[in-house]
Amino acid sequence: MVQFPKGFRCERLRREHARGAFVSGQEAVDAWIAKQALQNQEKHLSVTRVLVDEQDGIAGFYTLATGQVDFGDLPPELVKKLPRRALPVAVLAWLGVDQRHHRKGLGTRLLAQALADCHAAGQTFAFVAIVLDCVDDAAKAFYQRWDFREMPGRPMRLFLPFSSLSKLMSAEDD
Repeated sequence: MVQFPKGFRCERLRREHARGAFVSGQEAVDAWIAKQALQNQEKHLSVTRVLVDEQDGIAGFYTLATGQVDFGDLPPELVKKLPRRALPVAVLAWLGVDQRHHRKGLGTRLLAQALADCHAAGQTFAFVAIVLDCVDDAAKAFYQRWDFREMPGRPMRLFLPFSSLSKLMSAEDD
């Protein structure tokens, strides 16, 4: 279980959360949480979990969804024994930390929680990898520290095979 700082809590996004007050420094990330995250969640397209600070502000968040990728989009070593069709994936659609809370390790903790959520879901709903799109090179470097790799021909789209996720989760249990 991921430990967040004392007084912080991670919960499902609700209408009462001050989404418009969230400022990460990434315009697309801020627009997502302010204008689209709740609507997508209400339509059952994705789920957003927010990290709420001591003042009930959104310190950070992540959004998860499901999707598919064509087997040809993944590297041959991952799909060599899989059917030649669209394959199920978990999607880490968004992750952001409010500027007030940068450099406190919250992004790492939010990612760890998102990965734990994906792993738990993977015990019920199968998927071959977690896929995400990076907003910039700094985000790409952050995810690569967690063993996310580039999709062939798509340098800003990364993936983490389920087998690697399972290894990460078993290392957390040690």
